[in-house]
Amino acid sequence: MNKEKEMILNEDLWKVCYKLSLPAIIAMILYGLNVIFDGIFVGRLVGETAFAGISIVYPLTQLSLGLGSLVGVGAGSYLSILLGEDDKNTQGKIVGNANLISIVVTVIIMFFGFVFMTPLLTSIGAEGEALSYAVTYFRITLIGSFFWIIGLAYNMIVRAEGKMQTAAIMMGIGLVVNIISNYILMKVFNMGVAGAAWGTNIGMFVYAFLFVTYCKKGKASFNANIFTIRADREIIKKIISLGMPSLIMSVMGIIQGVIILRALKAYGSALDITFYGAVFRIFNFSLTPIYGLMRALQPVAGINYGAEKYERSISSFKIFSFVALIIMLPFWLFSMISPELVLGSMLPQVNFDSSYIFSFRIFMSIAPLLSVTMTAMTFWPSIKKATPAMAIGLGRQLFLYIPLMIVLPKIFGIQSIYIGSFVIDICLSVIVIVVLSKDFKDLRQLKTMK
Repeated sequence: MNKEKEMILNEDLWKVCYKLSLPAIIAMILYGLNVIFDGIFVGRLVGETAFAGISIVYPLTQLSLGLGSLVGVGAGSYLSILLGEDDKNTQGKIVGNANLISIVVTVIIMFFGFVFMTPLLTSIGAEGEALSYAVTYFRITLIGSFFWIIGLAYNMIVRAEGKMQTAAIMMGIGLVVNIISNYILMKVFNMGVAGAAWGTNIGMFVYAFLFVTYCKKGKASFNANIFTIRADREIIKKIISLGMPSLIMSVMGIIQGVIILRALKAYGSALDITFYGAVFRIFNFSLTPIYGLMRALQPVAGINYGAEKYERSISSFKIFSFVALIIMLPFWLFSMISPELVLGSMLPQVNFDSSYIFSFRIFMSIAPLLSVTMTAMTFWPSIKKATPAMAIGLGRQLFLYIPLMIVLPKIFGIQSIYIGSFVIDICLSVIVIVVLSKDFKDLRQLKTMK
């Protein structure tokens, strides 16, 4: 038994949380800072119109990361369970099947992205000079989409082993390379938005390269078979089913972003689009501690579930979601107290009036609610229950968010987007808590039966 597995199965869970979460949180904060720096570089070095262009295309670029999460969460969740079950044979087939899925989805996303690029961007609000910036950024990120997908997936597989520090170092190196590349390409070579996109591609390539090096040096706790491409129907089915909630959340988030951008174009101004782009980036950065705890929770819940330590899986969720809330509070409070300062870091040349500040605060108020909701989306696949995550993710978007975001701005104006989002996520949090309570009961009954 490797030391990470031994720790996850037997050590005090608060200590496990500390050991695994700290590097994961640092890694996700670095990722969040990278998104912020992208916005700062574009906003300061290119201009407000360029920032609006990449803000429009931003939801679409997240599809590559969503597909990376499909592969990574699915393969990682399954690997954690297999590590708990000590199934070495199936462990050795994980990476080969992850490679195959990544290649297939890359071909699909690149085909549709290049064919429908301009109509898609114009449909969500890109026009004039902003459209030109959006096309440039989107085209280049599509070229690098394989490394976006496989790089993220590989990093999640390392986390699934319980090696959070290793995964964090890999991510940290990739993100530092990303930031440096962005600065050099944009500032030194004056490549503008294209430099920002190529810099991100370079960072994602480094992600993937570091995992290859990691495996070739024999550091993996399982037989990774890094250069194999396998087609095992049952494993592919398992990876996709466990990773599907993450993809659905990403796709629904993209649809959400598209609908909001269309509403902003129809009922707002160019400043409204720019403001939303800044708020969205700041909001996501405030969630980075939660993302870190989510990544750390996955191997703990999965390995203990595979080893039939069901109560320990439940306790891990409670501890990790609580810690996520506590850690995110400082930046969240700072943002709520000083929104002008936070917004000004990206857009120093723009003065937002009181209505924008109110919208910022009401939208940011959602963040603490997500410490339970988002960790639940990781917990469910880790215990072989992907259905609740998919149902809640789809329900939120299809039955609440999308209809309301279409209707509310038309009737009540742009500000209703931010107020509506707050109300929706309060309702979602209640639903998640109810479903979790039932699943905890089921796990405890399963323990009794054993």
